[in-house]
Amino acid sequence: MNLGIAGRRALVIGGSRGMGRACAEALAAEGALVTIAARKVEPLRQAAAEIGAATGNPVTGVSLDITTAEGRAAALAACPAPDILINNGDGEPPGDYRDWTRVDWIRALDRMMLSPIEMMRLTVDGMMARGFGRIVNIVSRSVKSPQIELGLSNGARSGLVGFVAGLARQTVARNVTINNILPGIVASDAQVEHVRGLAAMTGRPFEEIWAERARQNPAGRYGEPAEIGAFAAFLCSASAGFITGQSLLIDGGQYPGTY
Repeated sequence: MNLGIAGRRALVIGGSRGMGRACAEALAAEGALVTIAARKVEPLRQAAAEIGAATGNPVTGVSLDITTAEGRAAALAACPAPDILINNGDGEPPGDYRDWTRVDWIRALDRMMLSPIEMMRLTVDGMMARGFGRIVNIVSRSVKSPQIELGLSNGARSGLVGFVAGLARQTVARNVTINNILPGIVASDAQVEHVRGLAAMTGRPFEEIWAERARQNPAGRYGEPAEIGAFAAFLCSASAGFITGQSLLIDGGQYPGTY
């Protein structure tokens, strides 16, 4: 299927690893002009080189902290006037809500709510003026099926989803869509870190928790980052202009609700 995004400028935040990298690779494979942003220089360079080699489409990498105004300016200097924006970033580690301070909450909000909103603020008007825009936020299943140990992420990501629900209805008439992807368990670096946190909290072996989580999923396995990337790429396609304001699960059927 030709997604109709060849030559479109795409900015992928958190694009050096995991689901962000998979999104970048899927977009590059469709001919988009991809810029990936992340904090660590060496993984960023490696990812850009590997994605470029795999897709035959050069990828630009820019090192920055997206939670700062300077970082956001650097992202847009590297990819001016993006047609596609993927907001993606690590969540907070699991913990006990009794231990979280105001500093912890502000850090979580900066990472998972305020920075993505700022990136939308800085790009969405230009997208509307040009008559094409696709914004995809990589969020989490936890906004629909919250886990108490992930309360920092639940709260911040739910705030982002709530904001998108209003903004997406204001932009779609100009062919700018905004959607959220809600991944379940995906075999990514972030998932490994999450399970390590659970192991530290419970004293159970990492391998036991990892295998148990796969067994509990109706698919009997973890999702692959490439599956998230392919889903995101479709939402960024020319054919997806009638999908907006949605929070779409990709979790192997683990969410138990009908709606």
